[in-house]
Amino acid sequence: MKTVLLTALTFASVAAAQQTPAQTPPAPPAPVQLATTPTVQVATLSLDAAVKLATRAVANCAAAGYNVSAAVVDRSGVALALARSEQAGPHTVGASLGKAFTSASGRNLTSEMAKGLASNPGLADIPGYLLLAGGVPVRAGTTVVGAIGVGGAPSGMIDEQCALDALKTLPGF
Repeated sequence: MKTVLLTALTFASVAAAQQTPAQTPPAPPAPVQLATTPTVQVATLSLDAAVKLATRAVANCAAAGYNVSAAVVDRSGVALALARSEQAGPHTVGASLGKAFTSASGRNLTSEMAKGLASNPGLADIPGYLLLAGGVPVRAGTTVVGAIGVGGAPSGMIDEQCALDALKTLPGF
């Protein structure tokens, strides 16, 4: 009888320990204001700024000893400029474009987006997404107007730093 009671108490305590308290769901985001006019105006990155950003990012990485490619896209993820170090591998072109597209689309650093991959693995299935560090959104104030992607350094964080340093060289960004 004591064994049965002890076994029942053990199962009850294990079951209680395995239960987790109910978690409160996150608050929903604030409503988005949709346009009520037939057209809208949006800010986007200029070709001139894109070319300067791409060449500056490649120069930054070259100064640090890395052969890379840098792609700059507009706010929609469409390519505006591409610069490639003469010795950068051919794969760096696609990597830089993928990182720039992903950053523009997600409106975030690709290094930050990659951190969420474990909890949201479906991100990896979005066509065109490349969830590796090296993609940086370009903002005018708080508005994302484009993105820059760098590929080719031995670490995505080095790629990201070359892009961030390039942004510091353009007034207004």
